[in-house]
Amino acid sequence: MEAALLTEDPQLFSTLSGPPQSPYRNRILIGLGLIFLGIATLFVGLVAKMTPIGVLGFLIALTGLITALSSLSPHTPRIKGARRPGLNSRLEERWDERNNQ
Repeated sequence: MEAALLTEDPQLFSTLSGPPQSPYRNRILIGLGLIFLGIATLFVGLVAKMTPIGVLGFLIALTGLITALSSLSPHTPRIKGARRPGLNSRLEERWDERNNQ
């Protein structure tokens, strides 16, 4: 029944069975916090004229950016055993739709 719902309305399926949105929001907030911490560390390294601290700050900010951006990407739920139709079957479906019109 879940596989049928996924094929008919994937948006509804993801809304009903997906995890709550708060983990994604939490990861975005953690990423933003790391970005600000990294920028602050970078400036401390610049003011203290210590290159390793500046590089560490850059790496912290980069990690925060990657964390925040990876949380923004759409996540599609996967059902165990359900597979996406292959390229050939999708092309055949499109062909049939065009010819039946």
